[in-house]
Amino acid sequence: MTTIPNPAANIGRATLGFLADVGRLAVFLARSVGAIFSPPFYFGNQLRQMLSVGYYSLPVVGLTALFTGAVLAQQIYIGTGRFDAESTVPTIVVFGITRELGPVIASLMVAGRVSAAMAAELGTMRVTEQIDALTTLATNPFRYLIAPRILAATLMMPLLVLISDIIGVMGGWLLSTTVLNYNSIGYLQRSLDFMETWDVVSGLIKAGIFGFILSLMGCYQGFNSSGGAQGVGRATTNAVVSASILILAANYAVTSIVFTD
Repeated sequence: MTTIPNPAANIGRATLGFLADVGRLAVFLARSVGAIFSPPFYFGNQLRQMLSVGYYSLPVVGLTALFTGAVLAQQIYIGTGRFDAESTVPTIVVFGITRELGPVIASLMVAGRVSAAMAAELGTMRVTEQIDALTTLATNPFRYLIAPRILAATLMMPLLVLISDIIGVMGGWLLSTTVLNYNSIGYLQRSLDFMETWDVVSGLIKAGIFGFILSLMGCYQGFNSSGGAQGVGRATTNAVVSASILILAANYAVTSIVFTD
């Protein structure tokens, strides 16, 4: 006898599974935030994670920002040339880099590096029962493993994005002055004249939020992985994908709240 699929049952199972995942993530989030503010504090772990997230991410963030600023300036020049408005290139470049492209692209690049690394490391510790061993030794894994990683990413992302903003704007300046024949001093002066402090600060606020998101998803996926090497690979993939989607969604939400003018 052939069983006829029940679409309502499939939708119900998917909905219940989604709600269960949201609940597990909420509990994990609450425990992680609680671990950040409760002793003992593992400063050695904290410094190592800050070095890993911040310093070792500089090359990929810097190169990405440089080429992003350059291609942004080129595309804006082509677009505004249709309306004889090439003078707006410096303004739009600094505006786009500091408000949107700097924090978003830097966070996506760091998510691909840091979220994956956190998920792989914690996932390996989970399947080899190292996390269980920490619990046996009366060491809270949330305080020892999770809190340093989340705090490091939250603190270091604004610094990375600030550097990304500078390099991105310089990328636009470099292309504009060497290829598009802009005056160097005039380009920089116009960028400074139209850049507001809030443009930079809002991007740094976004960066802190994005850093929290990408580290949370990396830790969550790795901490809850199972199934050996295949499970660790699945957790790594899920960490990067979920972090990227949440970063883009959070960017829209923060932009809608912050920029109401």
